[in-house]
Amino acid sequence: MAIGNALSVGLLGLKAFIIDIQSFVSPGLPYFSIIGLPDASLSEARERVRSACQATGFSWPQTRVTVNLSPASLPKRGSSHDLAIAASVLSASGEIGHDRLARTVVLGEVNLDGSVLPITGLLPMLLHARGQGITHVVIPEDNVSESRLVPGLETTTVSHVSELIDLMGGRAKRHPRPAMSSIGHRHSTEAVAEGTRPGDMNEVLGQSHAKHALMVAAAGGHHLLMTGPPGAGKTMLASRLPSIMAPLNADQQLEVASIRSICGTLSDHGVSDVPPFEAPHHTASTAALIGGGSGTAKPGSVTRAHHGVLFMDEAPEFSPRALQTLREPLESGSVSLSRAKALTRYPARFQLVMAANPCPCGYDYGTGERCVCRERDRVRYFARLSGPLLDRIDIQLDMGPARRLSPDEDDARTASAHMREKVIMARDAASRRFRAWGWDRNAQASGGWLREHTPAKARRPVAQAVQDQRLSLRGADRALRVAWTLADLEGRDSPNDDDVLQGLMLRTRTR
Repeated sequence: MAIGNALSVGLLGLKAFIIDIQSFVSPGLPYFSIIGLPDASLSEARERVRSACQATGFSWPQTRVTVNLSPASLPKRGSSHDLAIAASVLSASGEIGHDRLARTVVLGEVNLDGSVLPITGLLPMLLHARGQGITHVVIPEDNVSESRLVPGLETTTVSHVSELIDLMGGRAKRHPRPAMSSIGHRHSTEAVAEGTRPGDMNEVLGQSHAKHALMVAAAGGHHLLMTGPPGAGKTMLASRLPSIMAPLNADQQLEVASIRSICGTLSDHGVSDVPPFEAPHHTASTAALIGGGSGTAKPGSVTRAHHGVLFMDEAPEFSPRALQTLREPLESGSVSLSRAKALTRYPARFQLVMAANPCPCGYDYGTGERCVCRERDRVRYFARLSGPLLDRIDIQLDMGPARRLSPDEDDARTASAHMREKVIMARDAASRRFRAWGWDRNAQASGGWLREHTPAKARRPVAQAVQDQRLSLRGADRALRVAWTLADLEGRDSPNDDDVLQGLMLRTRTR
């Protein structure tokens, strides 16, 4: 009996786990099977692995070959385990030593000609391997830039299965690629690209009230709705929100990079301290927004916006079903996607920014003389944003058209660098205040804490608004959170009457 072993890493969402791959070459009719809950793409590895091994001159066993993926109770997906399956079969056949693969994780997809192709999701796999005490990994040559983000691992790159055989002490009979003297030491000269920087706030002319509201939103992590006519600058302002937000710390950068690695976009966005910005089109489906797909669900826009901004332009044009699915992640900061084979959880702690016209034609502002919509159409248009969803939006802002065409002295104070300094100062104050509770921004503070620590005199306007049924209890808590952020921006230890009144005004639209 001959059994070969190799290690790989599987993913369920962002949760990784070590896969012990065992290959058993036994007497019997020629047959190759993979067991242990593989998905369709992993089951197809049989043909890829057999052809890739034969491309090295290896004589495939004309007997029964069984590959087991352990733990068998967890579903496995994708082609990233091809190279590890090939290594275990080669080990079981005696082509490479049985002890050469001990405590070594092997990752990569193989082609029919034996070439090793890059994979997605490598970063969270390597982070988990390092956490499990693995010190040596074998990865595709084209993934070398991503592997440099995880120090503490001895990384070897291969571009062909024959290189893996020679690396593990075997002797490949065929070397399709020349220049094999550098086996295991090839490194791509391309580093992971640095993330692009957003535009500057002072590029938006006027709208000082809206810029102040965005600064409050950035400082406290508050959700925001901007309503105004076409051309008022809503999209420009939203796209520049990441430029004034507090930079991501090291852990947040790795978490965002891991999500991008799973989505296959890490090389496009890079690793950066700038919060991510996602802007799905209003025709996006529920699965595209929240995540989905057959088998193991894939991340959606809410997960790609984790630690950043999810911008929904023309928000009333989104389908009601897609809008309602936002309610769970807005409250919990995560999304759970149930499928027949697995329950996948993805993080989704984002800032929601919505932009909307006041009516279908967009000109129902001021006197409304340019509006051509019927009253019924105006009411129906904005009613697509349901009450429960709007109740979760901390800041609801009405905007008018821009009134000037050239910069003035106010734009110097609304440059992103200046606003970002104030946001960081306010965020640091909140982080120090909430350190004992594990929060880092005012938007995370509980209602009980807010009512206990807000001065009784300052709470009176909020209590009156609740009594008059102009504000729900959830809305009251959110108004107090905004008030604490306003106090932090002004350097005060707690909000005063003016902060609470301003928080109420930012909370309540005029219409």
